[in-house]
Amino acid sequence: MIKLKTYFKLNDDQELAYSQAFAKQNKKKIPGVVFLSGLKSDMEGTKAVYLHKWALQKGISFLRFDYRGHGNSSCSYEDTSLTDWLEDTKKIILNLTTGPQILVGSSLGGWLSLLFAEKYPEKVYGIVGIAAAPDFTEQYKEENLNKEQKNQIKKTGKLSFDSEYFDESLIITKKLIDDGNKNLILTRDIKINCPIRLFQGTEDADVSTSVPLKIMEKIQSSDVKLTLVKNVDHRFSSSECLFLIEDALEKLISDNH
Repeated sequence: MIKLKTYFKLNDDQELAYSQAFAKQNKKKIPGVVFLSGLKSDMEGTKAVYLHKWALQKGISFLRFDYRGHGNSSCSYEDTSLTDWLEDTKKIILNLTTGPQILVGSSLGGWLSLLFAEKYPEKVYGIVGIAAAPDFTEQYKEENLNKEQKNQIKKTGKLSFDSEYFDESLIITKKLIDDGNKNLILTRDIKINCPIRLFQGTEDADVSTSVPLKIMEKIQSSDVKLTLVKNVDHRFSSSECLFLIEDALEKLISDNH
């Protein structure tokens, strides 16, 4: 059974768009899967849609959604920041899922997955990080900016970048930078003990291969595996990549039996 796009209302009357599939009766006890998308991406992305179809075929519970300021959810992107998106993740998982979940976090979603798992370990059976980008706002600290960027953020309160992933420029607001830098996770030991599967392309121009290695170093769990794939970029959405993600999920779920 699938619930097509619908809306979850937050306390402040903001609405989060989501789509959900429910487990078959005989699969109620196995973990569900929640997809957390990347910055300025949404639940209609290649990986989210592919995994939703996979979950339907397997009879597994699956949830994908749009953070505030993304996709079909309410609010303006430039008015929101990491704390808002973490709150969205918390509200939607705690209210719409039953039992432990496997969080599949793409880029920004990888950061949110780690933050959520620390706060709610009982709700997280495992994490699959795809080009996970914890602490990405750190690169925009003032000391890391050139003169032109410093002037831009002083005048406009934001930075603007050309992006190969979007038709328009990617905006990084000062609000997002400041808020993100209050939520850094790789600066300390990460108290997460569930299985972690990390995937990273060697041609990723946005996330260095040093990032998943840093996650492995900082995370408490001893069950952490990293797969590096040659000649793959930040999207990590080729048919080969999608199969790797699917295979990792199936193995995590079979380990539950």
